[in-house]
Amino acid sequence: MTEATLLEDRGVLRLSGPDRVAFLQGLVSNDVARVAPARVLWAAFLTAQGKYLHDFFLVAAGESLLLEGEAGRLDDLLRRLKLYRLRSKVEMADATIDYAVAALWGADALARLGLPADPGAAAPFAGGIAYVDPRRSTLGARAILPRAAAAAALAEAGFAAAPRDGYDRLRLGEGVPDGSRDLVPEKSILLENGFDELAGVDWDKGCWMGQELTARTKYRALIKRRLLPVTLEGAVPPSGSPVLQGEREVGELRSTCDGQGLALLRLDALAAGAPLRVGQAQAVVHLPAWIRLPPES
Repeated sequence: MTEATLLEDRGVLRLSGPDRVAFLQGLVSNDVARVAPARVLWAAFLTAQGKYLHDFFLVAAGESLLLEGEAGRLDDLLRRLKLYRLRSKVEMADATIDYAVAALWGADALARLGLPADPGAAAPFAGGIAYVDPRRSTLGARAILPRAAAAAALAEAGFAAAPRDGYDRLRLGEGVPDGSRDLVPEKSILLENGFDELAGVDWDKGCWMGQELTARTKYRALIKRRLLPVTLEGAVPPSGSPVLQGEREVGELRSTCDGQGLALLRLDALAAGAPLRVGQAQAVVHLPAWIRLPPES
C-alpha cells in the first residue's frame, strides 16, 4: 500500500534575497550551493562548540530556499539565524501558514511522484515540491505542498491517508533520528546520531558553525556513543528513561512507537554483549546496514 501522512509537527521557513545561499553556507553542516530544484539536502545548525541546535531539509523554491524543520522550534531557529544576518541581503519568515509537510511511503510511492530512488532527488508536485528523503531512500519521500489543497492532492495522486505511527515505525526501523525527539539541543553531537552516514555533513565545503569541533571528533575517532534502533520486549517506558546493563547505566531511550525505538548507547556496552533493559523491558539492538561502528563495537 502507498501511504501518506501530514506531519503537523513540521513547519517551513522561507529565506529569500540574493545572499540566501551564501548566508546559510557559513552556518550549516551541508553544502547549500548544491541545493537546486532537482536536489534537496539535509543539514544541521550547531552551536560554535559543535552541539546540535536544529536540523532541517533545504529545498529550492523559485527565488527562495525553504527550510523544513520542527514547527514548535521554528521561532528559535528564526531568532538564531537573524543573529547572523548582519548586512546579508536575505529575508526570513515563517511560511508554515502557507505550506503543509507530508511523508509518503510504500512500494510505489516514488513512482507515483515521478522520482527515482535517489536520496535527495526532487521534482514539482501538486503546486509544491516532492523529494526523496535525502537521508535514506528507504524512508520514501516528503512533500511541501500548498496547505489548503495538500490532503486532496495526496488523495488524487493515489496516496491513502495513514496515521503518523505508520511513518514512525518505518523511521525507527531504519534507525533515523527525528529532530529534538532524539537529539538534545545544546548537548547532542552530530556524529553520535548518524549525520555522517545519512549525508547530513559535507566535509569539503569549508568553514561552518561548529565545523572545527565536529571534524576533530571525526578524525580523532572520539565517538563513544551512538543512537541505535532497538526493539523493546515488554512495557515501553517513557522517552528519557535510562538503559541499563546489569546495574550500570549505559544509555538513554529516545523516541518510540509500538515497541520500536531509538536509544543513545555506549559503544563499550555493545562490545560487552550483555543484555540491555529499559524499565521492565528488554532492549534488543538491531543495526541497519548503513550504520558504521568501530570494529571493537
